[in-house]
Amino acid sequence: MIYLDNAATTLVKPPAVARAMTEAMRSCASPGRGGHAAAMRASQLVYRCREKAAEFFRVPDPANVVFTMNATHGLNIAIRSLAKPGTKVLISGYEHNAVTRPLKALGAEIIVAESPLFDRDACLRAFEERIKEAELVVCTMVSNVFGFILPIAEIAALCKREGVPLIVDASQAAGVLPLDFQALGAAFAAMPGHKGLLGPQGTGILLCGVKGEPLLSGGSGSDSLLQQMPDYLPDRLEAGTHNVPGIAGLLAGMEYVSQRGLYSILRTERALLDCAVSGLAGQEGAEIFTGKADSQSGVLSLRIKGLNCDEAAQFLSERGICLRSGLHCAPLAHRSAGTLDTGTLRMSFSPFVTRQDVRNCCAAVKELCAGAR
Repeated sequence: MIYLDNAATTLVKPPAVARAMTEAMRSCASPGRGGHAAAMRASQLVYRCREKAAEFFRVPDPANVVFTMNATHGLNIAIRSLAKPGTKVLISGYEHNAVTRPLKALGAEIIVAESPLFDRDACLRAFEERIKEAELVVCTMVSNVFGFILPIAEIAALCKREGVPLIVDASQAAGVLPLDFQALGAAFAAMPGHKGLLGPQGTGILLCGVKGEPLLSGGSGSDSLLQQMPDYLPDRLEAGTHNVPGIAGLLAGMEYVSQRGLYSILRTERALLDCAVSGLAGQEGAEIFTGKADSQSGVLSLRIKGLNCDEAAQFLSERGICLRSGLHCAPLAHRSAGTLDTGTLRMSFSPFVTRQDVRNCCAAVKELCAGAR
């Protein structure tokens, strides 16, 4: 099998991830729910993962690292902490439904900073033109559909200057691009554990620059007499028993990323992207969405003339090649790129994809183009 759907979830993990999860299931109980050895091992493991995340993303206090089920969970906490019905929220034209649906459900007023695909300067200008209207900004670091790297540092500086809080969706950036949370000065940054951080599904991280409002209420292992959630982090936002095996796997994944290095991973993924682009360059019937090297991560979308993208994905799947097709839970990004009516086929890479994987995929796409003609 050739797996090129890593923007959805990285399938191949470092071997240490599975080992850490198995060991946690065998030896760890619930953190904060007792002073016995199994509970203490769990508490220590969870805290080590907080410390690692705080170090990795430059968060001054590990207590401001909150564990979630995924990025969507974290974004819902962040959005509901800062937005209310009628709040004017400025977003990019590349946001995922994990941002737009909670805003819509809340009754916020959504303002879109529209800009052309892969044009970072135009993206920043769009935010500059509309920031005066905004009470909150929510922005992704990288488009999950096209790999477009948005100018998040410049947008964060703009938010600081205008006094507008910022929520960052780091779903496609964490583990691939640097994220200095302290320098950004964002209110929150949300990310999954199962993509670039190479952890298991069912894990996520919310970096908190402000206290936030609980999305769930329940046991926290602390201040049990209180009938409200504690007013301090991380307990305030972590109701219920932790996913300790998942957190153990997430820690192992982050340790792998730290050891290999972000720049090494980004170079690898961009080399795979270049391999795919050159492999399909000039192919009749294939439309490839690509930009300058500094504006795109290891994600590549394409369309095949005259062929439904779901049919194309099925053709590739029958040959053991896994790509994502459709709108990728991000219709706004497709509207911005002019692909809303068709969707796209998406290749997305990881540190464990090889050039031969990409060459084999390109050969199958060429076969598909020839058949479509």
